[in-house]
Amino acid sequence: MKISSITIAKNEETNIEKCIESLHECVDEIIVLVDEESQDKTLDAVKSYPNVKCEVLKWMGYAKTKQYGVSLCSNDWIFWIDADEVVTNGLSKELIGFKTTSPRFSAYSIPRKAFFLGRWIKHSGWYPGRVTRLFNRHRVRFSENDVHEHLVVEGEIGKLNSDLEHFTDPNIYHYFQKFNRYTTLAAEEMVKKGRSFSIIDLLRPVGIFIKMYFLKLGFLDGIQGFILAVFSSAYVFTKYCKFWELKNKD
Repeated sequence: MKISSITIAKNEETNIEKCIESLHECVDEIIVLVDEESQDKTLDAVKSYPNVKCEVLKWMGYAKTKQYGVSLCSNDWIFWIDADEVVTNGLSKELIGFKTTSPRFSAYSIPRKAFFLGRWIKHSGWYPGRVTRLFNRHRVRFSENDVHEHLVVEGEIGKLNSDLEHFTDPNIYHYFQKFNRYTTLAAEEMVKKGRSFSIIDLLRPVGIFIKMYFLKLGFLDGIQGFILAVFSSAYVFTKYCKFWELKNKD
């Protein structure tokens, strides 16, 4: 059994090489889709690997771009990995072993560990933060969400045990670059789904902070845990403010 990997990348020159290097031993086909609007040296970095299948394309949205990536794969089993993620040695060995088995499940989840502002986050509701990333293309499809797309699985989901590392936000500037784009996409998604706005929605951030910092032990993640809880609350608040704005723009 063989595994293909898919990755989409835009302005990821600082991450993409680590991502590709971590895949060489454990997958049989590496496919990277580079957004045509990428303005750094991401494409040059990808092209430096002759065994990587690379295509430059116009952005179609997170889900549709990844669906297109799956269509390019030669194998039935797909490993989806983001450009700012790295397969650990333990996970690489686990994937190599997986290829010698007869899989019982349609897809497999993987524990993900995030590196946020210079620290590995081990609490705050972020770890183990399981994500479903290994899947059989005939039993799984991507959701149609504009943001936070996920896999829709027909059948049961198994578990792998070794971590996937996520180098999510090296600095606060980077965090807020994503913040504005993602909150807008999330608000637009709620409008498309016909959600109704309530003033109670603007109180949700309070619950998010209490949950992350106290109930999920975010205080054990140091100053980064506090910043993360505050930023996450601000994310939810901004998302619902933008949702209110869109609902009332006329």
